[in-house]
Amino acid sequence: MFNLLLAPESRQHLIYWLPVVFAGVVTGLVFVTLGRTPFVRMVALAATISVVALTLRRFGALLAFTGALALAFSPAFWSQTGGGAPTTFTTIAPLVALAGIAGAVIFWLGKRPGLGITVALVIFTILFWALVGTPRSLRLTTFFSAGLIFVLVDALFTANPRPDETPSAALKPYHIWGVLLFLTLGILNDALFTLITPALILGIILSKAPLPRWYWIAMVLLVVIGLRGISFQYLNSTWWTYPAAEAEAAAIRVPFMLADGWRDPARWLALLNIVSGQFTIIGVLLGVLGLARLSRWYPPLGVVTMVAYAAYALFGLIYFGKDNAVLLLPLLIIQVIWMTYAAHTFGQWLQKSSASDALLARWVAPAAFTLLPLVMLLRIAGIL
Repeated sequence: MFNLLLAPESRQHLIYWLPVVFAGVVTGLVFVTLGRTPFVRMVALAATISVVALTLRRFGALLAFTGALALAFSPAFWSQTGGGAPTTFTTIAPLVALAGIAGAVIFWLGKRPGLGITVALVIFTILFWALVGTPRSLRLTTFFSAGLIFVLVDALFTANPRPDETPSAALKPYHIWGVLLFLTLGILNDALFTLITPALILGIILSKAPLPRWYWIAMVLLVVIGLRGISFQYLNSTWWTYPAAEAEAAAIRVPFMLADGWRDPARWLALLNIVSGQFTIIGVLLGVLGLARLSRWYPPLGVVTMVAYAAYALFGLIYFGKDNAVLLLPLLIIQVIWMTYAAHTFGQWLQKSSASDALLARWVAPAAFTLLPLVMLLRIAGIL
């Protein structure tokens, strides 16, 4: 029945998008039940998880689903759930209806499911921003970060595939316009979004995309706006020159940057504790392995993600606010990409080493990787 109702191309699209949608649905249910999250906030958070799953989808359905859940159940991401007044039907209706209609029209009539879902998510985000959003919304910042990272990663995979894969191709319109759209929305929402621009510019250069001059001018203007916002929000003349070692020893936490924070060894340990506190030390080791293998097989993507990671890591070293872990969510998204790729490469190695039982070897790594979000969920539920 299923095969008769859908054409082969539609079935392929459905199979590809199913784990992406399923990751959002599952996490949304957990956010509502365990997290007691209002509906609109839940949808925004679940949409972010779906975008992360979409970024990981090329590594396999189960790995994409598992990696996205690992981010969803990390303490930093989970801290965004809960709270808030109940959402009224008059607020929910236009959000869901307009986003759903836009996505459905483009999906079915335009035969472009990726564009359809992207437009639906963007429309939902704009309406969320206008109706129930707040200035410097962490949830929107996380969603924009996930969207921009997806577009950047997909562009680098398209322009710089492995030699034994499909030939390199020119960037598609959604790569070029998606970068500018997410960058604009991200910086307008929170100036800290500017931290990703060095990696973004490097990624565009490595993708060899012929962009017009006005495109670069627009990016420069956005960077200037973002740097100006950072100077207003996170810089304070008194705290900028305050000795970081003294602040760390006295456990001082202020929402400002201290210039010499990167020199204090205690700050490096604190940053490592943030990452290991999200994904355990196993996640840290998987991330190191994933970056090493990614740099081996996809050098441009490895370098770009490392630059983005370094920019946020530097901010984490010099920023002394209590919300440090939450502001580093883009770093954690990159960590999830590295972790998932490590599991993917381990699975490939098992398949090549176990030719006699390749089917079993194919599922060993994804099955083992599912233990990570499961343990994190049990920790959230208070069972562990």
